[in-house]
Amino acid sequence: MLAEIRTKSQITIPKSIVSSLGLHEGDQLEVYEQDGIICLAPVAVYPKKYIENLQKEVTELKQKIANGTQPVFTDVNSMLDALEDG
Repeated sequence: MLAEIRTKSQITIPKSIVSSLGLHEGDQLEVYEQDGIICLAPVAVYPKKYIENLQKEVTELKQKIANGTQPVFTDVNSMLDALEDG
C-alpha cells in the first residue's frame, strides 16, 4: 500500500491496517527510523503513579523472595489452591 506525505508531514494509515491492529483514535505510536525504514509501533502509555506503584510491588516481591517469605509455586493449580485456602 502506498501512503502520501501531506501537509505538516502527515500520512494516513490504511483503514485495513488500523482495523487489523485494533487501533483507535487517540492511540499513540512510537515512530523511529531503522536502516532507512520508517517504523511505527503501537505503544501503551501509563500514568507515572501507576508505574511507580508497579515498581514498588516488584521491589517488595523481590525482597520477599530473597528472605523466603514469598511462596513459590511450581504450577498454576498449586497457586490457585493456596489462594483459595488463604
